[in-house]
Formats: sequence, C-alpha cells, structure tokens
Amino acid sequence: QISQVWNAPLLQLLRSLPALGLARGGRQVRSVEQEVLWRLRRLPLRQLAHLAEHLAGQGHEGPLLPEVLRKLELRWTELEGAGTVVTLMAKVGHLSPALMERLEDKALELAEHLSPEELCRVAQALAQQQRRSVPLLRALSYHLLQKPAELPVPLLTDLLYAYSKLSFQQPQVLHRLSLELQPHLGSLSPAQVSRCARSLASLRWLSRPLAEAMAQFCLDHSQDLSLAQLCGVLVSFARLSFQPSSSQEFFSVVQERLQGQEQQLDVHLLTDVVWSLCVLQQPQHPHLQQVLCPEFLTRLRGDTSPRAQSSWLKLLHINATARLEAPGYQGPFLPPEVLGGDRDRGKDKAKTTPLQRALREALPGALGGQELIRCDVSTVYGWDIDAEAVLDSDNKPLPVRDFTAPHLSHPEGTKPLPAGARRVAVLRWELPQFSSRGRELLGRGSMARRHLRAAGFLLAEVS
Repeated sequence: QISQVWNAPLLQLLRSLPALGLARGGRQVRSVEQEVLWRLRRLPLRQLAHLAEHLAGQGHEGPLLPEVLRKLELRWTELEGAGTVVTLMAKVGHLSPALMERLEDKALELAEHLSPEELCRVAQALAQQQRRSVPLLRALSYHLLQKPAELPVPLLTDLLYAYSKLSFQQPQVLHRLSLELQPHLGSLSPAQVSRCARSLASLRWLSRPLAEAMAQFCLDHSQDLSLAQLCGVLVSFARLSFQPSSSQEFFSVVQERLQGQEQQLDVHLLTDVVWSLCVLQQPQHPHLQQVLCPEFLTRLRGDTSPRAQSSWLKLLHINATARLEAPGYQGPFLPPEVLGGDRDRGKDKAKTTPLQRALREALPGALGGQELIRCDVSTVYGWDIDAEAVLDSDNKPLPVRDFTAPHLSHPEGTKPLPAGARRVAVLRWELPQFSSRGRELLGRGSMARRHLRAAGFLLAEVS
C-alpha cells in the first residue's frame, strides 16, 4: 500500500528507517527508496532539496542520490529561498560540480538577501570545496560590508579562515574582521588564535593592533598554548615580518618553550620555526646547529614532497643567516653539494613574466653588452637574483664573469674585485596576489635584502 502514502509522509518514512534499525539493503528500505525514485519528478523542489541533504548526510549509496542531484541540476531555476541555496551549497555541492555551478549563480542572484550567517556559510562552502568563484566572493564581500551590526565572534573567525583558504584578499573586509576581532581576542581558545594568525599570514594581511593583541595573548596564556600553536603564531609573524612591541618578552617565552622540546616537532615544523627566528633576527646558536647538522639533513633526504622542497630552501636561508648574521657561530654549515642545487632551473622563457623579459632585454643595452650582465642567478644564500652587474669606482660596468663570485656555488672568474668596485643585484618584486610565493614575500623579502646587503651587494629593486 506504499503507493497510497503522500509525498511528505513518504519522505519522513525514508528518514526514519535507519532509526528503526532496518538494514539499508533490506526489502523494506529498497521498497521505500524505489517509490521515492518513481516520484522524484512530482516532488516539490523544497522536498527534493531536503531529500538531497538527508541522503548526503547519511552517506547514501545507490541510485537514489545521483538521481536526486540530477533533478536538482535540471530544476535549479526554481530555487527561491536563500536558506535552501546556502544549505545545498554546504551539504551537497561537493557531490555535483555541475549543481554547484548553478548554486553559485543562484547565490550571486540572492546575495543581497543573505544574512551575515548565510554569507559566512556560503564562503565556508566555497572554501571547503576549494571553489574560488571571484564574482560570488566579491558579492559576498560587498553585502557583508553593508551589514551595520557587529558580527558574532564565530563568524569573524570562520570568515577569516574561509578567505585565507581561498586566497581572497579583500582589504575592506579584512580590515573590518580585524577591527571587530581584536576586542574579543581574549575570549578565544589558543587553537582559534593560532588559526587566525595563520589565516592572516596566508592572506599577507598585517593588522598591527590585532597582531599586538595576539602577541599579548601568547604572553598571557603561555602555559595554555601548545608548542605547535605557539610555533604557528611565530611562523605567522615571520611571514608578515612583524616584530611585537614586547618582542623581548615574546621571544623569551618562545625560547623557553622550545628549549629541550625540539625533538617533539616535525622536521618541517622545526625548519619553519628556526627559519622564522632568522626572519625576525632572533636565532640562537643551538637552534642553528639543530637544523644545520648532518643528522637533521639525513631526516630530510629522500623526501620529494613540495613541503620538503620548501624546507630545503629555508635551510639555505638559515645557513645564510648563520654565515652573515650570527657573529661567533662556528658551525656546522650546509655542505657544498646542498648549496649548489639548481633551484627553479625548470623555468623556461615561456613561463617568465613580462617584467622579467623586459629586464633581460633592457639591461644589456643599458649597460653596453651582454657580457656585462648575469641574469637569473641562484645564490648559495637561497635567493635568486634577476640580474647582477659589477661597477667600478666610477660606476662603469665591468665584465661580470671575470671576477670571483663567493655568492655562487660554481664561480666562473678568478680575479678579485678592483678597489672601489661594487656588485649590484637587480631584484624584481612582483606581487602575484594569489601565489604561494607572494604569501611569504613580506618576511622573505626583508630577509633577502638583509642577506644580500651583508654579502656586499647594492640593491636595485624593480616592481
């Protein structure tokens, strides 16, 4: 008699069957599912949406859920309620890319009517599925700024995380999130503070009052923060090149917590921590020895993951700090075979940027010849120089390949620099808004300038 049951009770029955302990593949369950399958075309869209949400939440396997999703794809123009659109994006959007595209279009149409909570849920749904829909994100940002009321703290942290996950930097929104989050920072858990710091670093967004409040939070809750959480805040400060006003107390806490606990840290996290201390000019000799010793390098060898490649590059930066900025440090240092690695040699001319190509074409003509310039230089310090030249005491260019080059792993020349001559490094600072290189450019840029100046270079920066 199941064909005589109305649609709403039938769907309620389907949702109730698991609670009754009936096997998913049993006769009764299959009978109800088959009846629902036959009626899909006649179900109102709201019931169809609730059914999709239920089946997705149950991890349903079988023909019913794909068919429900297909019907939603065909009838998406009937969606009206903003809540339904937001729920479908969050609950079932990841199951059907085609449906998600249509839901994004509908959310863009309804964005003006979304509450702050719904705006946040849409941003979270996009972040969870790594769907960087720029028009929708811009609309969410605009309407979020139109909401006059102060946003609840959970929304602030969730929005900050979603924007960082999508690498979407919207200055007005980030300014508002930072401004409203700062007074409530003390009510957050250590895990939430660490996550917010990582989100800000990922977005390359430095709000000094908020960063100062985070540093003070670490001082006030030093015993509540786990070592990994404290390290997360430290690495975030390094990526933003931020020095707290209470830097002496902050770094004292960091050094105290690190002492004797380095072995508890993952090899990559320990590299990040020591690299961060180098960026912020706070390394101690034991930390440098810890990551530059042969035993530590052995733990990294054989790992070809992107994280390991990043760690090797950071070790070059740490090694440069040990040589150029750590008076009295006696070693160990990285072996020569590590310093001579060919970084980024896979880049071909087709992948170079317009600014890079313009530099390669303009500099030889400006200086007077190709032999007076060296392009795309990988130094032993871990930094790539776009172009290098040597100028004598009268600022006349000299053949760059004739002279010794301690910054190269395999120098070509043997002559020492003439008295009064100087090396000039041309650095190209391009800020790709959504690249992993750009995310770390603030901290890395400050370190690169220090190292190259300490190595005797004059810097000519182009952007």
